[in-house]
Amino acid sequence: MIELKDLTYVRLGTRDLGTAESFATGVLGLEIRERHRNALYLRSDQRAHSLCYFEGPPEEQIIGFEVESAAALNAAAAALENLQHKVHRGSASEAEQRYVSEFISFRDPTGNQIELVIRPQLSAKRHFPSRDAGITGFNHVGMNSTDPVRDEAFWTQVCNARVSDRIGDIPLMRINAIHHTLALVQSSKPGIQHINHQVAEIDDVMRSYYFLKERNVPIVFGPGRHPTSGARFLYFKGPDGVIFEYSCGVGEIANEATHRPRQFTREPLSFCMWGATPGGLIPGV
Repeated sequence: MIELKDLTYVRLGTRDLGTAESFATGVLGLEIRERHRNALYLRSDQRAHSLCYFEGPPEEQIIGFEVESAAALNAAAAALENLQHKVHRGSASEAEQRYVSEFISFRDPTGNQIELVIRPQLSAKRHFPSRDAGITGFNHVGMNSTDPVRDEAFWTQVCNARVSDRIGDIPLMRINAIHHTLALVQSSKPGIQHINHQVAEIDDVMRSYYFLKERNVPIVFGPGRHPTSGARFLYFKGPDGVIFEYSCGVGEIANEATHRPRQFTREPLSFCMWGATPGGLIPGV
């Protein structure tokens, strides 16, 4: 089994790095770690970077996860190849671009591009945001899935993800104590469904709600509260149609031995107990 340790970064292709930078710093509230001619690296916590915009097709979206060691990385590559997944072993220059020691990349059963990395760099410098959105860190991603049942089996049987709860056929899966690191949402194509950053408190969520509305940033869902994780949330649209989320108060699974996933119905109140509706964020709801 591939033992995922943590979510490391997201890489997003974009045709307009200038617009991406303006959004990431002036709206989202991330700190610039470094600019290259064709890439922008952004911090949200102790990680050297958690988001990279690079010049390329917007459909090119990559999610990075950490594994423990070179031995674990080699074992993961062998396991994936045995399952007929094409594995790319990153070059030294590609690893340097990601601020990691080594990495491999592959596509999950839907076609989402995944990278497994070892020794991702951290920064001793305190995170200093460009806008005081209250961000405390990069927390989770939602991914598109053409078959959530099939893909849940991949993430829980080939990898070590565990289902915390389900909403209809949407699994919310964890790789540590936090309620979920990964969610799978039905779609006709691969891609990132949303990117989450945690903020310190509900006041930060609400301050950003008014900040975004004043600047005509499209609000997609919320403010609201998830009955699954207990998180208070706000979803909004960034460059190239990518959805971002602020949330706070996400729950943790206290006891792995006794936890049993709950099954929620696929109706609006299962996504927001306050009554906000997900609109186009969740098809058919």
